[in-house]
Amino acid sequence: MSLANNKLIKLLGIATPIIGAPMAGASGGYITAEQIQKEIEVARQAFGSDSQLPLRIGVGFLCWRLERDEAQGEKELNVALDSHVTAIWLSFGEKLPKWIQQVRDHDRANGRKTIIFVQVPSAEDALVASRDWKVDVIVAQAFILMPGIEAGGHGFGNAPSMKSLITSILSIIPEDGPSVVGAGGLATGKDVAELLSLGAAGAVLGTRFLLTPESLYSDSHKQALVVAESTTSVRSMAFDQARDTLGWPSGVDGRGLRNATVDDYEKGEDIQVLRSKFQEAARNNDVSRAIVWAGTGVGDMRSIKPARELVQELNQECLAYLQSNAVQP
Repeated sequence: MSLANNKLIKLLGIATPIIGAPMAGASGGYITAEQIQKEIEVARQAFGSDSQLPLRIGVGFLCWRLERDEAQGEKELNVALDSHVTAIWLSFGEKLPKWIQQVRDHDRANGRKTIIFVQVPSAEDALVASRDWKVDVIVAQAFILMPGIEAGGHGFGNAPSMKSLITSILSIIPEDGPSVVGAGGLATGKDVAELLSLGAAGAVLGTRFLLTPESLYSDSHKQALVVAESTTSVRSMAFDQARDTLGWPSGVDGRGLRNATVDDYEKGEDIQVLRSKFQEAARNNDVSRAIVWAGTGVGDMRSIKPARELVQELNQECLAYLQSNAVQP
């Protein structure tokens, strides 16, 4: 069964509707405008792309960080736009319309079209993103079967289940509106197929792409993921308290592997002591206190393989499931 008519595939010019999530600590994150430029140049060299041609990658921004110093935030966003990246992913901010407008203005001035992804936790936010902001892709972050936000990393703790969220969003977004993709707890091609069967245009996987050679995670972090069970993935503010990365919008926390940092935080450990232990463990490459972001699908991930091979595997599993169940994506 072909995916040739898939809306996301047509929009991005890709072969399969699978997207690797932008993940701080694994593919960049918490870096300056100069560092963003260097990372983009690494990608351009890897693709062998001319500096004046579109670069077929997307760059994600945590908008609350852009908003701490808006002048600096504008500079950081412009670095990506000046590099002609294909897509910009915006999430977790109070001024999303401002950053969307900056992308639009830059495009207008340069005769380009940048694809805009916006991450949302509710159907109401999705409607605004479609109707008012006119974004290209809506990322619904939840989980395909279970209630609550099950994606690794940060998310709104009160997000509904993936099935509920995707169904609600698709019921109010016009057919000629944005592509709607789902994120959270996805691990296999079967997960992707089930998401497509709900009507989503694509799937976003994060934790699964941490287990690739291309991921910036250390070998010890990757091994922690390989042996982890899904029950060890927990939501907590311990991670941000320990590394002192506070500033996220209200209602947002993070999901990662339970460890000594989480245990101490839940016992009421003094924050300064918690941070001291965290920093010492980091210096010693001790993962017993490290932040290892992981969604609830981590228990289905048992191997490290190149990203290209992983995407091919996920695509084959997805197609096989759709064909065996006679599901038209």
